[in-house]
Amino acid sequence: MAVNMTSAGHFIGVDIGGTGVKGGIVNLEKGEILGNCVRLATPQPADPESVADVVRQLVDELTAGSEAGLDSTVGVTFPGIVQHGTSRSAANMDRTFVDFDIATHFSERIRRPVAVLNDADAAGLAEARYGAGRGTRGTVLVITLGTGIGSALIFDGDVLPNVELGHISIDGHDAETRASAVARERDGLGWKEYSVRLQRYLSELEFMFSPELIIVGGGISQRTDEYLPLLTLRTPVVPAKLRNDAGIVGASIQAASTAPIYRAVGAPFQ
Repeated sequence: MAVNMTSAGHFIGVDIGGTGVKGGIVNLEKGEILGNCVRLATPQPADPESVADVVRQLVDELTAGSEAGLDSTVGVTFPGIVQHGTSRSAANMDRTFVDFDIATHFSERIRRPVAVLNDADAAGLAEARYGAGRGTRGTVLVITLGTGIGSALIFDGDVLPNVELGHISIDGHDAETRASAVARERDGLGWKEYSVRLQRYLSELEFMFSPELIIVGGGISQRTDEYLPLLTLRTPVVPAKLRNDAGIVGASIQAASTAPIYRAVGAPFQ
């Protein structure tokens, strides 16, 4: 069933990943995806032209039969550093994305305004607004433990973009080579051993930012009962709630931030 995006607070969010591109229509009054998501395979090679075509196909499927106007902004996440709609790096994507104006190019291809942000920032923004960090003022850190370490730094519900905290040095090593979920599996660590590494990493972040809350996401967040009780930080550490929906919801928040309706539906604290 198609959703009328002209309804207040309904925006399309698209989450681009190395293996899949997924999207949905989000009701930002509740931070919920309306109807079913659409998921398509990331093209190989994942160059700008091919990925733009997939995003256009996805948006067309989401809006088929709806009354949405062509001026509805689409939010898009990208796995790399993003500055003013331009990607400065490209993790798991074709190198032609480096220093590429995603916002302008994608907007031309899908015939809608496009707002772009880093994928970890999108997930963190969604988690802070609608998930485990909802209603928390001050600084919130959202850390995603997976193949590497993704991070988002949120202050009063707004993201400080492109904070790559997975690459800080811990005991002479890149943090994500020691404390990511893949590092735990690679080194054959039990939960107690892994918690020592995670404690060291999160303690450094706690010292740097003095956050009100730390949210842990990624696949490993489903087993937080195995390691969170072993941590002894001053800051509360809680599991993420939105999980696979976070990128889509965060992308829609970015779309709303460029629209006049944003003040009505996108305020961090309601």
